[in-house]
Amino acid sequence: QAGDYVTLAKPRLNVLVVATTLAGYYMAAPRGLGWALLLHTLIGTALVASGASAFNQLLEIEADGLMRRTRARPLPSGRIAPGRARAFAIVLSVAGLVQLAVAVNLLAAAVAFVTLLTYTVFYTPLKRRTSLSTVVGGVPGALPPMIGWAAVRENLSIEAWILFCVVFLWQMPHFLAIAWMYREDYKRAGFPLLPIVEPDGGSTGRQAVIYAAALLPVSLAPTAAGMTGNVYLAGAAVMGLGFLALAGRFAQSRTAADARRLFFG
Repeated sequence: QAGDYVTLAKPRLNVLVVATTLAGYYMAAPRGLGWALLLHTLIGTALVASGASAFNQLLEIEADGLMRRTRARPLPSGRIAPGRARAFAIVLSVAGLVQLAVAVNLLAAAVAFVTLLTYTVFYTPLKRRTSLSTVVGGVPGALPPMIGWAAVRENLSIEAWILFCVVFLWQMPHFLAIAWMYREDYKRAGFPLLPIVEPDGGSTGRQAVIYAAALLPVSLAPTAAGMTGNVYLAGAAVMGLGFLALAGRFAQSRTAADARRLFFG
């Protein structure tokens, strides 16, 4: 059963949350600011993200039970009772927020709280109501680098918002690719995502291209802001163009194979 609680926390997804938090921290303090502060920041963020994942699965027990890829999860399969999952989610979330507030600073804790709130109170319920939920879901996904920045600088300056925008725009083609790959599952669960609302995939492909195109100049903004050098500039340009090419290929073909390539890209 311990493994089921680990699954409830979605550790693979939260590795990415911790990675972007670390990126924000490093950008704010390239020469380092001590291991203690870094560890408190990463552990606190990971706990809050794990709590949010557990809350998300609590709110989607019925929908998860209808989808092939999620019906074996601990809650819809009945391996964990909802009450226990709720207590687990609360303990993780509160522990993470307290750690950030006490061992890091109040601003980092506040950003983490907004992340938790937007993910559980806004994004998750909206998934059953509108295809725009994907855009709302991009907000909590893009906040972790701001937690890392706030941990060091104790402010949310323009540099922090640039990092937010980079991650926000990157997520959109990623989300759209997932939605296309699993559109039958999402339709079965009653999620009105874009590939279900417009099943020909034209809008899904166009939006993936638009977001990938917008990401390209935004991903170069850290260099313009003096946060990075020419190595980053070259890498971001090459990878941004590659990402845009994958989005364009998906928009043209709308096949599951090209959606998967975009997802991994």
